[in-house]
Amino acid sequence: MFTGIIKKLSVIEKVSQKNGSLFVSVKIPAGWKIQKGESIAIDGICSTVKDIFKNNFVVEYMPETIKKTTVGNFTEEVPVNLEKSLKLNDMLDGHLVQGHVDTTGKIMEIKKVQESKVIKIKIPAKFMRLVADKGSVTVNGTSLTVVSTGKDWFSVSLVGYTLDNTNLGMLKVGDRTNVETDVLAKYIDKLLRK
Repeated sequence: MFTGIIKKLSVIEKVSQKNGSLFVSVKIPAGWKIQKGESIAIDGICSTVKDIFKNNFVVEYMPETIKKTTVGNFTEEVPVNLEKSLKLNDMLDGHLVQGHVDTTGKIMEIKKVQESKVIKIKIPAKFMRLVADKGSVTVNGTSLTVVSTGKDWFSVSLVGYTLDNTNLGMLKVGDRTNVETDVLAKYIDKLLRK
């Protein structure tokens, strides 16, 4: 479980494939102590630390994750958002995030509004029932408030801190992002469908 509050911005150091799985090496941020088996959200994807080396750690992604997220686009030097898993005594500054990406979104539009940016993201229409105006959504692991919604899109506003401390400030029109809808919306939706 995570909060969607990005703790560090790091970079991919190496990507390799074996037997259908993707192995990704990520630079360890300064001051971070990590352990094998630990869960770390990488661009919003709950990832288990497989190996640790002096300057990097390695995670493995199965074909399902490759299909449903942006990990297939990971290459050397790509910046990624990192968050360690939530401890029971941590503050919940964002919202409850599972690290289970629902779909990828495509950046349709970026507008500068004073010191912030408003980003419009297109996702498959079937997920829009789980995205509410002024509700919570996670984009590349970052907890954000939804500004507005349409049939197959939503927009979010990024303040200066988010632009400077996550990879969202580097996004361009046409880029793909990992999107996780609010976990509470998923459970309510399932109950209502019964």
